[in-house]
Amino acid sequence: MATLIAPSNHSPHEDAETLQHAFKGWGTDEKTVIVILGHRNVYQRQEIRRAYEEIFQEDLVKKLESELKGDFERAVYRWIHEPEERDAVLLHVALKSGKNYHIIVEISSVLSPEELLALLVGLVTSYRYTGDEINVRLAQSEAEILHESIKEKNGNEEEAVRILSTRSKIQLIATFNYYREIHGASITKKLLDEESDDFQKALYTAIRITTDHVKYYEKVLRHAIKGVGTDEDAVTRVIVSRAEIDLGVISEAYYKRNSVLLEDAVASDTSGDFKHFLLTLLGKDD
Repeated sequence: MATLIAPSNHSPHEDAETLQHAFKGWGTDEKTVIVILGHRNVYQRQEIRRAYEEIFQEDLVKKLESELKGDFERAVYRWIHEPEERDAVLLHVALKSGKNYHIIVEISSVLSPEELLALLVGLVTSYRYTGDEINVRLAQSEAEILHESIKEKNGNEEEAVRILSTRSKIQLIATFNYYREIHGASITKKLLDEESDDFQKALYTAIRITTDHVKYYEKVLRHAIKGVGTDEDAVTRVIVSRAEIDLGVISEAYYKRNSVLLEDAVASDTSGDFKHFLLTLLGKDD
């Protein structure tokens, strides 16, 4: 269930001209940017980009970069791109940081094989099977392979990667269920502690997002918002990437877990145009 509220009919040329007018003068009219872009779906946003370049011979993305700033600029920048472009940007930043490997796994795990191949052409070396059949013996044997990889750190990382990257979701869930049945605990239970290395953290992300991506994203938002300070990047990543897909379902999960509406949590932990833009994507205009 998406949260984005977009009109069924719109004029990309009128939108482009309205945005160009918002950029004139001493300061940018950020509210107009939010009203236009925050209420356009992915296809409409790309039409606006093309119309803007056609009319003004200027790249709208670069114009937005020059006119906006801070967390608001980053959120709009990610939103204006097509999903494949956005994910590519997120992957590039994560790879460049040398530490945010969970974001790479998060993106790779939630995409369909076709989407992942479109995004990572030249980098993807495996193709995940998507059938509905479960191989019980395979699930049992691979549950043990994963157990040894987690428990012993014995160099079976390649095998763990092979399993998680090539098995269907239904096959992986069967494997995780057998792991719980055999070892009496969830496979993720021992993955996150003070001694966890980058591989184990990435493995944890892959398993959590494969078994229940809604709960995974709810947890990302909860951890990003709770406590002192807000992880604006994580909040932006989830809201922008899921607004046209299932942000409504994630919001419901957030409320059930925290007894607080996601829009209220976002409103209390963010401010200014950044807050207004995120609330617009949540379907909650002021």
